[in-house]
Amino acid sequence: MQNQENLQQRIRTFLEMVKFSHTIFALPFALMAALLAADGMPSLWKIFWIIIAMAGARTGAMGANRLLDAKFDARNPRTKERALPAGLIETKQALGLTVVSYLIFIFAAAMLNSFCLHLAPYIIMILTAYSLAKRYTNYTHYILGLCLGLAPVGAWIAVTGSLALTPLVLGFAVGCWVCGFDLLYSLQDIEFDKAEGLHSIPASIGIEATLTLARKLHLGMLGALFLVWLFSASLGWFFLLALFAVAALLHYEHELLSPTDLSKIDTAFFTINGYISITIFVVAALDIWAG
Repeated sequence: MQNQENLQQRIRTFLEMVKFSHTIFALPFALMAALLAADGMPSLWKIFWIIIAMAGARTGAMGANRLLDAKFDARNPRTKERALPAGLIETKQALGLTVVSYLIFIFAAAMLNSFCLHLAPYIIMILTAYSLAKRYTNYTHYILGLCLGLAPVGAWIAVTGSLALTPLVLGFAVGCWVCGFDLLYSLQDIEFDKAEGLHSIPASIGIEATLTLARKLHLGMLGALFLVWLFSASLGWFFLLALFAVAALLHYEHELLSPTDLSKIDTAFFTINGYISITIFVVAALDIWAG
């Protein structure tokens, strides 16, 4: 019984290290792209390997991020209790998880089609580059947007074996959305980033300007999703109405924060954006299947 409890705690620690719950951000958009690409329901085989590829890529990327940022996490009051700096997970274990996860991603890509397999090494390079970017450029947030924006593009390619305009626009929408909420999340670390010589847009332009930029990016997301609706014959009026709901959620997200009060940043970051991704996917799925 004790061994089972220890194993369960170990699994929870690993899942927390890679923030597995944050898969809720990109996966719904990837599945939406798969439905659009198939103009209905792709085969369960495709869906299965898309999910495995997403899980492998994201876990590998987060493992690499935790390894490369371990020394900064140990010095940051906000992150010093994370698994690696707290000693709950050994470096070699985190490295093993990262390597295995990337190998799973490559295998899943191979099971989807040759195009996905050829792209896989480049995806890994982009995902890993994100963790290094803050040492050299303020535009780390845009790189993170690119990483998650690739999810619907990859899912489309997984289903069709080719590329098209719709997944690129959907990927742009996801990129704007992710970059916007990452800017908000990064407001917590302005002083730490400055002290450590790390680069970020909030540390460069300040809280108020960052809040304004995040709003503009989220408007860009809404505009891109509207274009996806225009381009796709599979999406109907329910999806268009859902965009108003998403706009309301984004507005509420920004209303939770101000230059003088960032206390509700966790709600703005995780809860609201989780609702947004699920809403978009569920409504898109209903529209596509109804059509």
